Amino acid sequence: MAKWVNENKAEIKKVVEATDPFIKFNDVVPYQTANNLFLRFIYDTGDAMGMNMATIATDKTLAYIENKFPFLKHVALSGNMCIDKKPSALTLIEGRGISIVSEVVIPKDVVAKMLKATPEGVAEVCYRKNLLGSAKAGALGFNSHVANIVAAMFLACGQDAAHVVDGSHGFTTAEVNENGDLYVSVTLPALMVGTIGGGTGVGSQMEALKIIGVAGGAKEAGRNSKTFAEIVAGAVLAGEISLMGALAARHLTQAHVRLNR
Repeated sequence: MAKWVNENKAEIKKVVEATDPFIKFNDVVPYQTANNLFLRFIYDTGDAMGMNMATIATDKTLAYIENKFPFLKHVALSGNMCIDKKPSALTLIEGRGISIVSEVVIPKDVVAKMLKATPEGVAEVCYRKNLLGSAKAGALGFNSHVANIVAAMFLACGQDAAHVVDGSHGFTTAEVNENGDLYVSVTLPALMVGTIGGGTGVGSQMEALKIIGVAGGAKEAGRNSKTFAEIVAGAVLAGEISLMGALAARHLTQAHVRLNR
């Protein structure tokens, strides 16, 4: 059956794209365990986060395959290979939704003035906390607190809050460059975001999307959602820098006590 799927993707594409004018079929990857076949469908849903579109298209496609091969049994629409709203190595490696990298070089004098730390100190915190500490814990994301910023952005902008789980997968790196300045990056493999549909239509959330210029669907399908992902990634990068700086300067506890944060 896996062979048929691999050889008949054009046929599957027709079934998928007949379900909605805005969904595009990119691929389907079969994974087999004994007599169990898991199909991981990959779609482009434009500016919508697209879970409903994906669900409907997948359901129709599985019904089509089951009708074509009566000996098959469709057990469940979701077999957890999605993998939706759960931490997983597959999401970390393959990505989901929008995968994005955000990076910045901060001059050493700015690090000293604004973070009250040194580039070397921040880089060491990142190495020992985000990389070694996360590895020791067997974490599925090597970062300081990506989930905090992703959650704030998702709630403010009408995203599915449960997908903060996917968004929390991320790698934060920091190093001192040849000029002695601080290079910091965040790599987010799974931002499940959209600018149309779902909670994006709620008053306050729509207003927030309008303020940052990405509300609704763009003329170029997917442009608004990609721009929104860039904004989220930029906010995450700022949050990572702030926390690593506070740790390097040993200001974290003081900030919590004085500012209640």
